Amino acid sequence: MPRRKEVPALGSLCLQSLVQHMQSVWVKDYSENYLDEYQFRFVMGPFNDLAGSLVQDLIRLLGESRCLTRAALHLLLLPHLRELSLRPCSGLASNAIGQLVALRCKNLSSLDLHGCSRLSADMLVDLVEGLPQLSRLGLAETQANVQVLSAVGSCCRRLQELDVSHCKKVSPRALQHLAYDPLAQSLCCPVLRILLARGLEPTEDGSMVAALAFLLLALPCLKFLAHGAVPDALRLLHGRQLDGMGDTEGFPSLEELGRRRGAAPGGPWLTLPLRQVEEVEEPALAAIHAICPQAEEVSVWLGDGPGPAGGWELLGWGRLARLTLGCAGRQGRVLAEVLPLAQRLGPRLQTLALHGFCCQDELSLAALLASCPGLQAFSAELHAPPDTDPDRETLAEPPHWDTDLLPHGLPQLQSFSLALAGTTGIFSAQHGLALRATLASLLCHAPRLQTLRLLGVPFPLDSVFETVLAAPGPPLLELQELSLAESRVSSQTVWLLLASEGRLRRLDLSHCRDIHRRDYDSFLQVVRKQRLDLDIAWE
Repeated sequence: MPRRKEVPALGSLCLQSLVQHMQSVWVKDYSENYLDEYQFRFVMGPFNDLAGSLVQDLIRLLGESRCLTRAALHLLLLPHLRELSLRPCSGLASNAIGQLVALRCKNLSSLDLHGCSRLSADMLVDLVEGLPQLSRLGLAETQANVQVLSAVGSCCRRLQELDVSHCKKVSPRALQHLAYDPLAQSLCCPVLRILLARGLEPTEDGSMVAALAFLLLALPCLKFLAHGAVPDALRLLHGRQLDGMGDTEGFPSLEELGRRRGAAPGGPWLTLPLRQVEEVEEPALAAIHAICPQAEEVSVWLGDGPGPAGGWELLGWGRLARLTLGCAGRQGRVLAEVLPLAQRLGPRLQTLALHGFCCQDELSLAALLASCPGLQAFSAELHAPPDTDPDRETLAEPPHWDTDLLPHGLPQLQSFSLALAGTTGIFSAQHGLALRATLASLLCHAPRLQTLRLLGVPFPLDSVFETVLAAPGPPLLELQELSLAESRVSSQTVWLLLASEGRLRRLDLSHCRDIHRRDYDSFLQVVRKQRLDLDIAWE
């Protein structure tokens, strides 16, 4: 049975009380008598003795409950804060609030301004210049521009993580100013490890690709650069296509940056310390492997070419532990093509995600999982083979599923997601038997599983859960989230889950055609009556 609702911790109750009475008690005097009459540099209020982490929790709770006001924010911007996120109240973050942050919160090491578009670029510059100890800075969806990133590069020498995603004013030139100060003729952000730059305004002249290549060479500690054109920049560097890329505005050329990083003229090109590379197309794998040999996480788009999915280039990454493969070609790829790769990489893979593969061989999924015993997270979106005969004879379902298909199981697995799409064909009865046997064996041998998503499964799953929940152990003790959206499951399985041991906290039954309103109402009645800490969704 899912656990009963626990008595909230005293600290949580106190914070909830503060949220409920914030306007009527805690900020009432300041709001009525001082807010618009005076401008205080510092305020000695009721929260000065509250620990910085609790102040941040209070800001988050007020923002989530839409109870955060300008007056409350004035009293919560305190000098002892080390971390501050204005994301929950981005609409309140005006230039006046920015001035208070810059004035009062000098000890910040982390500042998240995601979505704070009311802060002007000049205010962002003042904030950056006034907070030199920042190690994490979030500027996504703000008015950040070349002046702001220039200030970040010049002032934030300790910065390790920066997010400028979806900033409409961040240009290729602005990115170069982040990494190099042309006036001082020196490199900036020497310890920056993560730079998120997704969704920037596209350019058609190749300047963004060149700017990304500039960042890759100018930031010696960069482990992850998130932008769709990063693979193109890596290919440019690998091919040494650097002619004509010198700069007349004080920036060094790519060739000069390469020499600073130790690349000898005419000798082998340097390698980069990137640990994560996204959106790689299959033909570029060899080049990107050559320049990023230390990559630990790679996502690849596969074409329609023959041979094993991803070729053999992926095997050269000795540290590869997290892999995403997606089918971008018109014909798609069959799941069995991943098996040679999984058999070689499987023992060290921790995360594997597959998108758009065709499940032609009904046993390919079981073979794939058996090849990756150390997986911690697995997700797959599979579609039916196009030539399946829908009139094929229906096979009898066994009275009890054999759970030995995966005898060694996946002892480290914490998250499993499987989505089946029948847009190109119909899964045969043989597929149904193999899939359910695979699931029964998997669920019986994954003791750490916390999240399970079985989406759009067109075969009845009741017998699978009956087998699993009756197995010794019992299995699924750690399961906290279960989604069966659009799958064939009846109220019988839900009642078994409600009666079983475990920690289940969320159950999604959206668009399950065998679950009816009367069933849903009965589930909710039991949850309320037994005070279970369980949220059930259905529609």
